[in-house]
Formats: sequence, C-alpha cells, structure tokens
Amino acid sequence: MSRAEDRAMAELGLIFFPAYDWAISDYHPEREERLLYTHDQLREEGLFDFPGLIERRPEEASAEDVLRVHICPSTVEKVAAAPHLISAGGAITAGKLWAEREAKKAFALVRPPGHHATLVVHGGRGFCNINNEAIMIERLRSDYGVGKVAIVDTDCHHGDGTQDIYWHDPDTLFISLHQDGRTLYPGTGSYEEMGGPNAWGATINIPLPPETGDEGYLLAIKEIVRPILDKWQPQLVVNSAGQDNHFTDPITNMKLTAKGYAEMSSLINPDLAVLEGGYAIQGALPFTNLAIIMSMAGLDWRKVKEPMPNSGPPKTKRETLDYVKRLGEAINQKIQKRVPEQSGSVYKDGWWVRERRIFYDTHPVTKDLEGKWPSFIDERRREALKDCPDCPGLLEIETSSGVCSGGLYYKLPRRSCPKCRELFEKLSSKKA
Repeated sequence: MSRAEDRAMAELGLIFFPAYDWAISDYHPEREERLLYTHDQLREEGLFDFPGLIERRPEEASAEDVLRVHICPSTVEKVAAAPHLISAGGAITAGKLWAEREAKKAFALVRPPGHHATLVVHGGRGFCNINNEAIMIERLRSDYGVGKVAIVDTDCHHGDGTQDIYWHDPDTLFISLHQDGRTLYPGTGSYEEMGGPNAWGATINIPLPPETGDEGYLLAIKEIVRPILDKWQPQLVVNSAGQDNHFTDPITNMKLTAKGYAEMSSLINPDLAVLEGGYAIQGALPFTNLAIIMSMAGLDWRKVKEPMPNSGPPKTKRETLDYVKRLGEAINQKIQKRVPEQSGSVYKDGWWVRERRIFYDTHPVTKDLEGKWPSFIDERRREALKDCPDCPGLLEIETSSGVCSGGLYYKLPRRSCPKCRELFEKLSSKKA
C-alpha cells in the first residue's frame, strides 16, 4: 500500500444496527435501547464530525454465510430471523471495510449478539442465535483469502459458542477473558479448556474472579493476552467487544470502567470489533462504546467518564492481581505440554471422540409443530475427529434434540488433505 492510499483510508468504520423490530420480550435486557442511547451519545460528543470516521449501513448475511459456519438441523429460517441476519451482515460489512482498505479498523455496533451460538444451532443460547464474528471471519476467508485469525472475547460471559466453532481449528486463536464460569452463565471457560487434539493451545481461557476491575483486566491483557498474540502473529485480530463487565451492569459482577475498556482496546489493538453484551444501557454502554470507538480511532479517550459513585472508580483486590499472575504461569505451562487426552476426547479406532450435552435457554424464532415456543432445548451431540497427520482432520457430528430427531453431518477443515477429502466423499455418499 502506498502512502497516498494510506492517507485515503478512514481511521475507523462504524456499522450501526439497533434492530428496532427485535426483542426477546418487551423488558428483556437485550433490547433496542442498548444502541439507541449509544448513538445519541456519539452524536452529542460530535464523533460523526471527525473526518477519520465513516459510517456504513449493514448488509444482510445470506443462508450461505450462515451455513459456512453453522450446522442447522432444521433450516436457517427457523433459527435466524431477519434481525439476526442483518446483525451478522453488519459484522461482514465491518470486515469488508477492513479487507478492502476503506478503513484501518472497523467496529460493528450491532444486535442481537452472537458469541454463545455454537457450531450446531437448534435454537438460541444466551440471547444468541447465530455467531456474528465467525460468520464474518469465514466470509473474509472465503472472499479475501484471510488466513490466521485471533479472536479476543472480552465479554463478561465465556464465549462458549465461538470456542465450540473453532475448537478443532489450529489457524484460529480464540482467547476469552470472562467472569469465572463457576459464578456466571454459561458455566464454562476453565483455563484447562485449550482446544481439540489437533488444535491444542489455540483456545485460551482466562477466568477472572467476580469484582475484577480495570487493574485486573489490564494485567491479564499485558501478561497473558499480549504475549500470546505477539507470538501467534495473526493476519487479523477481532475483538468480541462485550461490555457487560462494567461495574453497573445488572446481570454480571465485574468492575470495569469506560477508561478500562478503552485501555484494554488499545492494548489488544484489534483490526475489527463486534459488539456483544452490555446491559447497563444508560449509565454505562454509551460511555464504554464511546471510549472503545475513540481508542480504535486513535483519539484521546482519557476524558471519557461515566457517572461514578462517590467512592470513585472501583479497585481490584490484591489477591485478584496475584491470582492473575499465577493463572498466566499455569496457562503458559499447559500450552507447552500438549496432551491430546486432556482435550476432552477419547481415542477410538483412529478417531478422537467426545460426547456432549448443550443447553439452549433462548427460544428460536419460530414455533414448533404444536404452536409452542420450544425453549430449554437439550442437545445431545457426539463428535468424532479423524486423527490425521497431514491436516486438522475430518469432523463427524451426530446431533439430536427435542426439536430435531437427529442428524449426521461431516465438516472438512479448510486445509484438508487428499485422504480426508476422499473419506469425506465416501462417508457423505454413504449417508445420502
């Protein structure tokens, strides 16, 4: 890229989609006001007058985009309504701004969120139906040849859906900083979860104690996340920018401030960010979004300040900081000792096999045959990964639930070898 081209690029592209016609219920925390207050705040601060910022309308993701990532035992239409497809399309639009060099960075301010949507989709999980970041990444890989990608998920909840999608992918680094799953939904995200047998160390979980504040998060970024990113050298860094770690958020127990978010974003230095959670819709989300946007755009964010308690910004306990340091040491030691048996899989006749049960707590977008909303779906899944020395391996998935009698699916890795492609054709034709 020439210097002239570099000057022509915007510093930051913004994609804004509040999904006016979508809410799980009238008073659900994941509703349209989450972004309306943010938009008002950005206009009040005059951010749209900044010449380095451009705003674009979101496109709509196609069924092909969804099926490039997800297995839908029913149909895409039964698990994703138009707002979900536009939210994922907003992430794609952000990705295209970056890939086509219209903007150095881009932030998709979209809802509904997506990081709890797993590889298989029977319904909704944690307010998420389809995975916005994964759909964006795989579109960029398909259309622009993007290779190694790092996803840093800073939502307060563990990004279990994104982890599930990339569990067997050695080319996608997934890092999640979240409130310890023993104290918060979805109950996963132990530091011992480090990826599948052929992708060990490509999943990094950093579970943090409740009431971790700016100091704790920033220490985790500096001592754990940043060294791993520097060593990994990804072509693209994506931030799943959940903002429910804020000290006023009504459904979590963390203590981050708007300035903490901005500094965390500066340290991660993402190319792309996609909004996930954040439910203090008046007192926090407009300020945290503003701080992240200013950080990504290279503007001075140090004066951004949300309403504070009389005691001032919350502090991180000394024992939490000590815990973060110990956790970093434990993660580094575990990365070095690749033990496939610790991936949760059992070796059987040339395949790594694991059995799983996955709970869906949010209803899909259509009713069942009896005219009822099928909430609280319980999926039973069996995964078998071919143990292949030449590629990440063919994945066989058998899945069933209360809304699906069952199905058998095969998924080839992007860098599949001739033997796995041949096996895929053989097993697929036998299934047909």
